[in-house]
Amino acid sequence: MQHNGIGGSTAEQALARLEDMTGDLSPVGITEYRQRITKAQAWMQQQGVDALYLNAGTNLSYFTGLHWYASERMVGAILPAQGPLKYIAPEFEIGSLKDHMQLDGEILAWLEHENPYQLLVYALQKMGIASSGTLAIDESTAFFIFDGIRQAAPALNLVNGSLITAHCRMHKSAAELALIQRAMDMTLAVHQAAASILHEGISTKDVEAFIHQAHRKVGAPGSWFCIVLFGQATSFPHGVKDPQFLKSGDMVLIDTGCKVHDYLSDITRTYVYGEPSARQRQFWQYEKQAQAEAFAAAHPGATCGDVDKAARDYLVAQGLGPDYQLPGLPHRTGHGIGMDIHEWPYLVKDNPQVLAPGMCFSNEPMLVVPGEFGIRLEDHFYITEQGARWFTRPSHAIDDPFGYQAGYSN
Repeated sequence: MQHNGIGGSTAEQALARLEDMTGDLSPVGITEYRQRITKAQAWMQQQGVDALYLNAGTNLSYFTGLHWYASERMVGAILPAQGPLKYIAPEFEIGSLKDHMQLDGEILAWLEHENPYQLLVYALQKMGIASSGTLAIDESTAFFIFDGIRQAAPALNLVNGSLITAHCRMHKSAAELALIQRAMDMTLAVHQAAASILHEGISTKDVEAFIHQAHRKVGAPGSWFCIVLFGQATSFPHGVKDPQFLKSGDMVLIDTGCKVHDYLSDITRTYVYGEPSARQRQFWQYEKQAQAEAFAAAHPGATCGDVDKAARDYLVAQGLGPDYQLPGLPHRTGHGIGMDIHEWPYLVKDNPQVLAPGMCFSNEPMLVVPGEFGIRLEDHFYITEQGARWFTRPSHAIDDPFGYQAGYSN
């Protein structure tokens, strides 16, 4: 029989209760891509950056809507501080590139025997950028591309592109927040479904496979990632190589997410299958309160370091830690999220980044008790003018994680 949402259902029953949650969603549109470029160019002018090279990958998609994979061939775009965007790609890819493009722009084409880095430098000169100008390089760009540009233009001042990309991407728009919110809602529904199928002897692999199916049922392509851990394995934050099989009294840790129109979810729930021990209850409550302390410290004007400190100070007061020592919190309190599962800013000790509206964070001050168990409660919040706001309601209790007894289902 189902007990507060843990167990009681077959996989087929649980899947049947799920439905597509994406029917009313729209991806980010052309107008917003143009706004992003305008914002980036204004910031580049303030920072003295003449142009930004965007390599195939997340940053290229963020600013242009063009989805392309990074490879050994240079494919990207040049965004000058003033003037139109230009793409750069192998000539044989032009047809495919145009098919994927959202924003029009001139394509600078190179043949297989030609040097694409020389072509980029030539394009910069045509844009009026001096040979000693400043070019920001997309921080995800492979070293061989950076090195090729450096050799083609030794006098060019090459700087880390995150100066521009992070500044733009860490402040989410209303459209981005809406997509993240829906992705979180979808993954929370999947968490509830996954909890309902648990039974003694089920393997972590079986639960992972179910979660992938469940994410597809709610409208995602599948799970973007999935970690399922039972028992002592929960004390390893990102898991172990071998599957586990569920026993009564085991701690259960499930961390998963999906992608919806380029935006990600990431939620962790930890609870006990069966009756929790007094020690499990005590540490679970420590974890819940540490998460609450971090949330209370998150408001415009506070720093990322302040939020991490709030969680860590509470845990130290309970005799845990200090710092990253175990039993305690072995990693930062949280990370940013958006088009990448981990992106700026980071809730980590001494980070001076000031919190501002539109920033999104995970809140997951995990507790690890070596040789026994780990507890991670992970929800995300975003900053508004009035303070922090949860995307998802935090877990209710170790034996009622989804709040059925409390009268809510998340």
